[in-house]
Amino acid sequence: MLICTAATGCTRAASDDTAKASSTPATVAAGSVAAGPAGTSAIAAAKSGASPAAPACPRTGQWALCSVERRLVQSGFVIRRVEGAPPRRAGFSVLPAVYTLGRSRLEVFIYPSEATLAADVAKIDTVSAAPPGAKNPWPFFSPTFVRSANLAAVFLTDNPTQAERLTLALTAGAPQP
Repeated sequence: MLICTAATGCTRAASDDTAKASSTPATVAAGSVAAGPAGTSAIAAAKSGASPAAPACPRTGQWALCSVERRLVQSGFVIRRVEGAPPRRAGFSVLPAVYTLGRSRLEVFIYPSEATLAADVAKIDTVSAAPPGAKNPWPFFSPTFVRSANLAAVFLTDNPTQAERLTLALTAGAPQP
């Protein structure tokens, strides 16, 4: 009799787990920051209240701005995209997307391929995040240079813990296909 009750309890628990599992994706999708319609960022999708059924960020194994934004939000950062034309940075062949993270500044360079990024990095002093011998182009703080797959990022902060958190979030690897 006790075994039967335990088996019934297990069956009921399994059924409850199945029901929870089937409702979890909708709950997670509704609560997560997802990419909006083509060309919009995760931040814009979240602010506009985009539908959870909106297209997801491309799953190519390479970084895209929506995947960077999602990773930062998942890592506990409060990010805000800086509006306006991004600055051209010496040594980088692509324009950055610029964000503020509290009092810190993040510039994210997304390259079409890892090879294109490698060509630029070969001409950059990663300690100063600028071409060797160039004047420091960063307005404040020493830069933290981060590289992962087709992404390069320059993080300007006076908080070493925050710099480490950002580095770990971005170097954990590009989103998998």
